[in-house]
Amino acid sequence: KTDQLYGHYCSCLFWLNHRLKELLRAKLTECGWRDQLKAHCKDVIKEKGLEHVTVEDLVVEITPKGRVLVPDSVKKELLQRIRAFLAQHAT
Repeated sequence: KTDQLYGHYCSCLFWLNHRLKELLRAKLTECGWRDQLKAHCKDVIKEKGLEHVTVEDLVVEITPKGRVLVPDSVKKELLQRIRAFLAQHAT
């Protein structure tokens, strides 16, 4: 019974994770976040030169700005969805 319950919760969390990723991807595209980050990447590459930038360097450079650029409304919506999921599956 415990294994069955654990399996159920794992599949529910997998589903939630998948749905939240889809929602986040759509919302970030909708608000222009992806375009802003893409432009920032281009600026970093221009500034440092293509030969001097690795993918790792680019990730380190753009991650802080990417986090700041996520609109509060998107963060709130994701949090509401998580809370609703947890409330629905708390029993």
